[in-house]
Amino acid sequence: MLVTSPNPNPNPEWLAQVKEAPLLPELAIVDAHHHLWDRSGFRYLLEEYADDIGFSGRNVVASVFVQCRSMYREYGPDAMKPVGEVEFVRGISAQARSGHYGQTKVAAAIVGGADLLLGNEVAAVLDAMQEAGGGLLKGVRTPVAAHPDPVIRSNPIPVPEGLMLTREFIAGAQQLAKRHLLLDLWVYQSQLHEVVRLAQTLPALSIVINHAGGPLGLGTYQIDREQHFADWRAALSELASCPNVFIKLGGFGMPIMGFEFFSKAQPPSSQELAQCIAPYVNVCIELFGYERCMFESNFPVDKGSYSYGVLWNAFCRIAEHWSDWARHQVFHATAQRLYQIDMHECATK
Repeated sequence: MLVTSPNPNPNPEWLAQVKEAPLLPELAIVDAHHHLWDRSGFRYLLEEYADDIGFSGRNVVASVFVQCRSMYREYGPDAMKPVGEVEFVRGISAQARSGHYGQTKVAAAIVGGADLLLGNEVAAVLDAMQEAGGGLLKGVRTPVAAHPDPVIRSNPIPVPEGLMLTREFIAGAQQLAKRHLLLDLWVYQSQLHEVVRLAQTLPALSIVINHAGGPLGLGTYQIDREQHFADWRAALSELASCPNVFIKLGGFGMPIMGFEFFSKAQPPSSQELAQCIAPYVNVCIELFGYERCMFESNFPVDKGSYSYGVLWNAFCRIAEHWSDWARHQVFHATAQRLYQIDMHECATK
């Protein structure tokens, strides 16, 4: 499946301008959100991901792969084609266990890409994905990020608005709950009210919000950013009142966030990056608490804006004054618990 992305591809020479020693190098990390793909002109598979981890000097013990339309099946019913992505990532996960690519348990959990708009008929797809995942499938993400302004777009394939509250989507999400699978959601701040209604409708379903709830910085959101920040915070506050909702902290390198790191002469240092993103991270922590928050790299998408090492150093700077328990939750334990990762198989430094 040919997919193009609105996000900039990484420039190795540009990224190499900023090199930093790792802060808190012994701190165990579960990278709660990354992708693997082989797209035209942009290959990011196990070797590339392992290199980013290795060069960063971070103690990444495990990772969560998230749907990105990678290696879909070429033949068969359209509904079943995403099963190919789970098969592909399970193979990568097994490859990582060889130890040849480092000690990280890459893809210790898999979030697949079933189409929940199939309603109850998605059951057969989920069953096939669970079988293909061999116990690694922990959730599903159906792309739902949408906005009426065409300037605001991060999905490679645009989708119509309002999908989450359709009868079909809710029925499909109920099939996830029946199987104790998570629902990952990438939504914009303008859609958070829909997630509130979905979470209230399906209290037995655990929902994981990607990329800090999608604060926007493009189009009209470039004007009066303080007001839009306040609007994002208010919507996120309502969502945080739903105990079945969790949130990932990351994705700030995407152009849609409005920081434009990729357009600068040099990439940001971890200190510069931390200064920019700390207000968003701190709000998420304040509203959801440490036990419902987790850090994510969103690589290789965010690699167009900063290196892996700089990102995790920025997170360490933000967490500098947190307790050891709090750091343990957000860097490691929340993702491990939520995605049911067996840490006995994960090596640590």
